Amino acid sequence: MKSSVSQSLVEPYAEAIMEIAQSQNLVDEFGDNIAGIRAALSESDDLRNFLAVPLAKDEAKKEVIQQVFGDQVHPIMLNFMLLMVDKRRIMFLDEVGVAFQGLLRQLRQISLAEITSAIELSEEQAESIRNKVKAMTGAQSVELEVSVKPELIGGVIIKVGSQIVDASIRGQLRRLSNRLVGSVS
Repeated sequence: MKSSVSQSLVEPYAEAIMEIAQSQNLVDEFGDNIAGIRAALSESDDLRNFLAVPLAKDEAKKEVIQQVFGDQVHPIMLNFMLLMVDKRRIMFLDEVGVAFQGLLRQLRQISLAEITSAIELSEEQAESIRNKVKAMTGAQSVELEVSVKPELIGGVIIKVGSQIVDASIRGQLRRLSNRLVGSVS
């Protein structure tokens, strides 16, 4: 869970970039830009760590941002990242991206379902989960964020907002164990 301090820093930046995106009719492009930025940060530990190091010079960070993202993102998005360097908030870039994507989902009435599965989901399974989450939330669309954890043994854990549905075998075994221990006492 994110600290409230970082959230209080992140949310105003995400809201500001969303406001600019809406006023300039760039919501879709900024959404794509943020997804690309987050993917780059996820794929490169070196980039993420360099931007997070407080001892690295701001000019060096700006140069790296220009080289990595200069031709990849809208000029306003590039300037936004450079401003984050000036304000010494660039280490929160990924968190700002997460918050922006949350605002984008709200705007588009899309629910995010975080799925943890023992194995990769087939397209049919993913579609079934999407339909169940749509029915549960009333959302027009559902975005799945799937992670695979074999230690679940089988089944899935579905998290939508604060609701969690644990349909994993590990969860079922844990509940069974708790019932058995409770009945013995």
